[in-house]
Amino acid sequence: MFEPFRSNYVWNLGVNLALGAGAAIGEIDGVCRALAPAAERNDDAAQEEWFQAWSALAQRVHAQAQADDKQGNRYSAGRKLLRATVYYQNAERMAHPRDPRKAVAYRHMLECFKAGAAHREEPLEWVEVPYQGASLPALFVPAARRGRAPCMVHFDGLDVMKEWIYLTGVALELRRRGVATLILDHPGVGEALRLRNLPSLPEMERPAAAALDYLAGREDVDVGRAGIMALSLGGYYAPRVAAFEPRMKCCVAWGAQWNWHERVVARLNPASTTQRSVSHFADHLQWVFGKPTLDETLAVIERFTLEGVADRIACPLLIVHGENDRQIPLADAQALYDAAVNSPSREIKLFRLADGGAEHCQADNGSLAIDYMSDWIARTLGGRTK
Repeated sequence: MFEPFRSNYVWNLGVNLALGAGAAIGEIDGVCRALAPAAERNDDAAQEEWFQAWSALAQRVHAQAQADDKQGNRYSAGRKLLRATVYYQNAERMAHPRDPRKAVAYRHMLECFKAGAAHREEPLEWVEVPYQGASLPALFVPAARRGRAPCMVHFDGLDVMKEWIYLTGVALELRRRGVATLILDHPGVGEALRLRNLPSLPEMERPAAAALDYLAGREDVDVGRAGIMALSLGGYYAPRVAAFEPRMKCCVAWGAQWNWHERVVARLNPASTTQRSVSHFADHLQWVFGKPTLDETLAVIERFTLEGVADRIACPLLIVHGENDRQIPLADAQALYDAAVNSPSREIKLFRLADGGAEHCQADNGSLAIDYMSDWIARTLGGRTK
């Protein structure tokens, strides 16, 4: 993994997530050089420097896009707007949940993404999925084929959002292979959390069922060939959905999970070497789960286990994991595989250090995982690989 900061995994992960979503290495390098002393301290003042540096970069690129727009150069403006999206994301993602600037950065991100996608004529739709008397925001990317196509429902994890997932390119690779994608901000992430105050829950089959009900009403989707995929904490969400929503015809755990509660407790231990994914980790958990105390939050997280659940998975299962994953050990991927005894076809795809993609959710080279998952999904759901 590209590690511009010594001994600061969280910040290094943030840099790699930005690169995987389309950041420019020269712009990244300028930010990282300025932040190097703060990365060593990693205190509250350092977190403030991170927010200021990424916000400043986002604003600079945003202003460049606006200048292009004034000259009528919409494609050029759109490309810069999508990069500004990534930089606003990186500022917002690390900000404390109670920092009022977090919401401001998030709205700037949404503004840039929507405008950038429109300028670039990206093949996507903003849709609303009816859910429990309200709705969940989603991005729908149609398949590049006529008629009803198979479709993957793509959930997030603990600290990413639908716009970041789109910018990784996974939906566009599925589109090329004749598979549509519905990228959903489910409860606990993105707009669902930030703008609609919907906290996460263990029973993620509920929003998944809502997604399938929505897809059943589309004339360009064959809901009988739908699957579920998700990354990071989504390594719990996706198998949980597959276990309790029999309409899902395949499942991809992009980064395995087994007993997430054990991993969270380990991360909260100052003496542990288990890495966290985001700054202000404990406060972030309380925000995601909508609980006023950490104890109440952990009580919910205790239910985030696939033990007694994985044996209900009755569809093909792909588990993607990195050999050098510093957040979730390979043993958790093996535990999930071993327990999914009723899956008619199960596989662990392990990305090794020698080949790349060995970090958590292939943060060091996401293209390797995206290619492999897209081909597997196309073969499983009846898409195309050439």
